[in-house]
Amino acid sequence: MNNSLFGFEINVWLDALARLGLIVGVMTVVAMGLIYGERKILARFQQRVGPQKTGPFGLLQSVADAVKLVGKEDLRPHAADPWTFELAPYFVFIPIFLGFVSLPFLLDVNIRLLDLGLLYFIAVSSVNIVGWVMAGWGSDNRYAMIGGMRAAAQAISYELPLVLSLVTVAMLAGSLNLRDIVEGQANVPYVALLPLAFVVFFISTLAEMNRPPFDIPIGESEVVGGPFVEYSGIRWSMFMLGEYASLWILSVLTAAVFLGGYSWPFGEDLGKGYQLVLMAVKSGIFIFLVFWVRASIPRLRIDQLMSYSWKILLPLSLLQVLVVGFVQVYELPDIILTVAGLVGLVALVSITGRAVASSRRLPGAARAMRSEAV
Repeated sequence: MNNSLFGFEINVWLDALARLGLIVGVMTVVAMGLIYGERKILARFQQRVGPQKTGPFGLLQSVADAVKLVGKEDLRPHAADPWTFELAPYFVFIPIFLGFVSLPFLLDVNIRLLDLGLLYFIAVSSVNIVGWVMAGWGSDNRYAMIGGMRAAAQAISYELPLVLSLVTVAMLAGSLNLRDIVEGQANVPYVALLPLAFVVFFISTLAEMNRPPFDIPIGESEVVGGPFVEYSGIRWSMFMLGEYASLWILSVLTAAVFLGGYSWPFGEDLGKGYQLVLMAVKSGIFIFLVFWVRASIPRLRIDQLMSYSWKILLPLSLLQVLVVGFVQVYELPDIILTVAGLVGLVALVSITGRAVASSRRLPGAARAMRSEAV
């Protein structure tokens, strides 16, 4: 049995090995580049210079860190559960690794084209939370355990609005095939029709990746590093590799399902070189926004984080699904989707502003105590 890899006919086993090697190589290089890029971007925000000593412009800093981690001693707490502790990094890393399979990078350039590609991605990307819980439970460390429980609660809470945002895209495209979704945006990207869904998806991805301000599972001031506080060396690096690989995979998915992917504008007419530029620019904008949020917004309290998902994002996501269904069933103009999305976006901003303002107010008893002290 033969298969085709980028136009070359090869044996099916060689095909599978080649695709696996391609994923691992690209994912590792991209993760190292993102680590360097985040350090430099955050340094600019904070008026620092960032890495600059190792290699030209500090480009080899990530390589040096990787070599250090590979050679570092692999320690394990004496009372840790051996199997749970050992397997946790793989349960975090492998689901992210599998997520690359269905992504449409360019026209006819992907690992595997799946008819249910969007559903497959949602399914496999949800499994890595098992690894976070295993890491916290197996470490025999109370801080790690609390971090694992926080990660599970956060992932469950924000998975719902994230999935509902993607459901609206699938309803609009009439397909779960990611290539069909991309090609359905040849004229208008879905972010123009579903602005609220895009913003909810962006916020939910920050929470799913445990990125600031949703980094309570690994908050150094509270749980001193989270579920993998007891990990070192190569095992710790697998958690970091998974974090930055998930950042890249979600940036590519965002470009594909909301920003037109390689198709908009004029991507199918101008060739693969132009498509590569489109995907790089769109995913790069998403990554920059993630770094920007980290530099600008402080960490949320756990009660604020959970309330924001269940009381704000989830109801608005459900309303978005109802509006898209109503427009699709009654064949109404697409402009209604844009108007409804903008109204929902204004409501989201207004509710968020009110929540932030109310969180700054002291309770009545605290105000009384402060006035007595003065």
